Amino acid sequence: MIEIEESSGNVYTDLGTPDSNEMRVKSQLAAKIGEIIKARHLTQIQASEILRLSQPKLSEMLRGKFRGISEAKMMECLLLLGRDVQIVVKSAPRSRKEGRLDVVFN
Repeated sequence: MIEIEESSGNVYTDLGTPDSNEMRVKSQLAAKIGEIIKARHLTQIQASEILRLSQPKLSEMLRGKFRGISEAKMMECLLLLGRDVQIVVKSAPRSRKEGRLDVVFN
């Protein structure tokens, strides 16, 4: 019999990663950066020049190895790719004690 466990919605939390919320946000930002690079038909070398990252660092980020890249740097990459980034702070619903960090793409 196969055991099935319901996900929390964050694979990093499910795996017990200590900085799971940060890793989830970084994965979403990296995926968006990759999507934009692909849509613009950029090579990794072209993209790395635009993003001011080395090509190996960009390659690692796009493969999910982004521990050495800050969320701020990833947001800067989105700016350099012609995207606006907004940070909105609002009250959490009363049903939760703590706030939640979400990435929303339009």
